[in-house]
Amino acid sequence: MTNSDYLLKAAIKKVTEKLNEILIEKIEEATNIAQDTPEILKKEFDSLKESIIEEASRMEKAENVQTNDSNNIYQNSKVKKVLNEIEVINNQIELFNKKINNSN
Repeated sequence: MTNSDYLLKAAIKKVTEKLNEILIEKIEEATNIAQDTPEILKKEFDSLKESIIEEASRMEKAENVQTNDSNNIYQNSKVKKVLNEIEVINNQIELFNKKINNSN
């Protein structure tokens, strides 16, 4: 074997060793990530669940405010209607009183 053959074999051996070392390191990293994944997913799911509950609560409050506003508007319109009817009755009483006073 020549020097070139030894250099080539040594290069292949060292490159193979380095690739194996990198591969083993990456497999260990992947294993660690895989072990942490369930906990990471649980935290993300819990965070999402909290966000959904908060949003539902906010939407419920907003709807209640809107319902209260529409109830107030409805009640205000009822009050206005009643006040208008009272005003009409008062006007009729006034007219009736005028007629009675004029007939005397």
